[in-house]
Amino acid sequence: MLDHVEIVFENMKPMMKKLKKKNYKINMEEFLETYGHYFQEMTEMTENAENKDAAADEIARIFADCVEKKFTSPKKGKIENVVQLDLNFFMIYYIFPAILKTEHEDAKLIADHIRDEWSRRFKDSDIQYTDYDSLYAAFREKIFGIF
Repeated sequence: MLDHVEIVFENMKPMMKKLKKKNYKINMEEFLETYGHYFQEMTEMTENAENKDAAADEIARIFADCVEKKFTSPKKGKIENVVQLDLNFFMIYYIFPAILKTEHEDAKLIADHIRDEWSRRFKDSDIQYTDYDSLYAAFREKIFGIF
């Protein structure tokens, strides 16, 4: 059940670097091709559950546990602020849109529970989410090669 889900963050730094409209589209396509099965597994877990809220809570807890375990600094015993900031941005740009991109009826429920667990678990991480199309549309196109 979501074994090694923390691996979805392995290319976080390069995927967030020089984030432009064209790169974002390519990055998201590669991200979904490589890790999409995790998000499908999440929707299968809620779909097959008698109590969808409890299943979404379990998904959120497992997801946050894996992230916390992978990114907690052994020296400080917590996730460093700069790393947490990167994680938050990655959640907004890739994780939540990937969940919603499944277009499953439980996708929003899963995203809500992960967002709430994330906010409770991690310092300064009261984040919101949106879908891929909204984010993609928010990127500006180059105008006369200037922007």
